[in-house]
Amino acid sequence: MATNTKARNGKGSPDRRLTKKQKKLRRRRKLIGILAAELLLLLLLGVGVWGLGKLDKIQDLDVDPDKVEMNDMEDVTEEVLKGYTNIALFGLDAREMGELGAGNRSDTIIIASINNETKEVRLASIFRDTYLNRADDTYGKCNAAYKAGGPNQAMAMLNTNLDLNIKYFVSVDFLALIKTIDLLGGIELDVQDNEWEWVNNYMYETTAVTGEYGLFLDGPGLQTLSGLQATSYCRIRAVGNDFGRTERQRKVITLIAQKAKSASLGTINQIIDEVFPLIATNIPKAELLKMAASMMSYDIGETGGFPTLREDVRINGAAIVAPADLEANVKELHKFLFNEEDYYPSPTVLRFNEEIATQTGVYAKEDSGT
Repeated sequence: MATNTKARNGKGSPDRRLTKKQKKLRRRRKLIGILAAELLLLLLLGVGVWGLGKLDKIQDLDVDPDKVEMNDMEDVTEEVLKGYTNIALFGLDAREMGELGAGNRSDTIIIASINNETKEVRLASIFRDTYLNRADDTYGKCNAAYKAGGPNQAMAMLNTNLDLNIKYFVSVDFLALIKTIDLLGGIELDVQDNEWEWVNNYMYETTAVTGEYGLFLDGPGLQTLSGLQATSYCRIRAVGNDFGRTERQRKVITLIAQKAKSASLGTINQIIDEVFPLIATNIPKAELLKMAASMMSYDIGETGGFPTLREDVRINGAAIVAPADLEANVKELHKFLFNEEDYYPSPTVLRFNEEIATQTGVYAKEDSGT
């Protein structure tokens, strides 16, 4: 089993010299998103245990659930979607910790789909560089929708491109994830040979952003990661690109969810006090109470990523992920999230599909891009 070594001295400066690669990481100053699903779970735990009194700690970004844009869909699809509660989870590249509104890119985008009957929760990561309509008649990387119009526009982007009915969101930044994992006592992960040094590399930048200090990993293997280490683990793109990164994020979500269910009431209360001010949601209190009543029955099931069929291309010098094609990918998404075998895309999705194919030059693709 691997051990940890100290990353920094008492004054907060590195104990070892930065490599060129590490210096490059620090210069980038591009904050990569974090996870929100575990905050949703803990939010429900808090409601179930402590009632609604502490929900005033959560940020209110004044997003009306009833005014989020959605497509006109087939009656059959609308009926299927009524059987699920779909929530958008955004991890932000917040310029200032705790600032969760427009102006920040959502570098982690996850759809949490709760089956209202079975209580199974399926997670679908939307790759942040996916080329989509950003719900403002412009096309580009989907993570820019949040920056332009906050969670309202970001949810509209997901709904209109993917024929979804999302009206609720949860947004968080780095510090919320770090604090949550630390208060839970860390999470146990089997860090691979090609991952552990990247965890250490990303710890430099994560520390610069959050002011949190910790220990470097001493090698690969099964080990308990702190909040700083686990957050840095979630940010790795060098191993498996963004597809590997989102897979690691979903793995961490699952581990946190499992550990949170067995946490003591004192731990949950401490997380509520320290972490709730670092998250934002528009889920109404009555809906939270309803969800909390069934919270212990929730189980995270299958996880996946979108688009399944894709190609990496460049547009004006920028690397993007092009759906190949959007229609086929949305069909796959509905099959994965809702077991919907007979889904047919709305006219809006078909129109977006044609425009995306024209702009990217990428059309239908038979084989997965994995």
